[in-house]
Amino acid sequence: MIQVREMAIVVSTGTIAMKMFKPLTGILLILVMNQASFSRASDYAVSRTPEGQPDLQGIWQTWEGAAAWDIEAHEGRFTIPAGGGIVIDPPDRKIPYQQWALEKRRDLIANHMFDDPQAHCILSGFPRHNYAPYGFQLLQPDGGKYIVFLYENFHAYRVVPLDGRPHIPDSIRLYNGDSRGHWQGATLVIDVTNQNGKTWLDMAGNFTSPNLHVTERFTRTGENTIRYEATLEDSTVYTRSWTVGFNLDRIQDENYQILEFACHEGERDLQHYPEDTGRPAGDGS
Repeated sequence: MIQVREMAIVVSTGTIAMKMFKPLTGILLILVMNQASFSRASDYAVSRTPEGQPDLQGIWQTWEGAAAWDIEAHEGRFTIPAGGGIVIDPPDRKIPYQQWALEKRRDLIANHMFDDPQAHCILSGFPRHNYAPYGFQLLQPDGGKYIVFLYENFHAYRVVPLDGRPHIPDSIRLYNGDSRGHWQGATLVIDVTNQNGKTWLDMAGNFTSPNLHVTERFTRTGENTIRYEATLEDSTVYTRSWTVGFNLDRIQDENYQILEFACHEGERDLQHYPEDTGRPAGDGS
């Protein structure tokens, strides 16, 4: 059995475009998915671990692939697929930027695409890791004291304590921030703080600041489905809190494996970024 993984990278006027293909046995297909409406399966009896926790274990992925380019709704254009967006609140499905922040985003798109951390193979932060290409594995080891995320994308991982311990000191800032989890009924709630403000939410210049606070919710709505929602708060950037949401589907191919993602800081594709995308003059990357 042969598992296929492919990502074609096209660079045009500073925009990285990735064509994502679904892993299949011996066959490579372009996956085209339409955004589906979501209704909570209130009558679903969630399976549980021996410790009594809702069982989220497995390998999961979302087919909201266009969110990797832009989490807002957008039309397709050369090298960029159209997408319905994953912003579910506010009702207009737009990120509620303050005016100065909206102007900064426009400048990033026009002049600084080189600065997207993913272009440098740096960790993506949250919630971006959860809608980046490819699957990720969830584990609930050590008697349910932790939940562990193993992301194929950028070979990232996250260990989330569930024992009520406090966050790390505010002076410590990380690309992936600091995650603390707890259960609210059948929903896993993860509180993410201490991100460093250097990450973007997509390839469309939707930036973050060190003040970002993210609250993630993972809810099993079926045997092979998790509903994911994340609420973002930052009074220095946004006019109000806002939420992204989408479904995660279980990868049911028993031969699927989380593969090594060979993307490391200093990777050589940066040489294809021209100076009008923000690449420093004379940079030899």
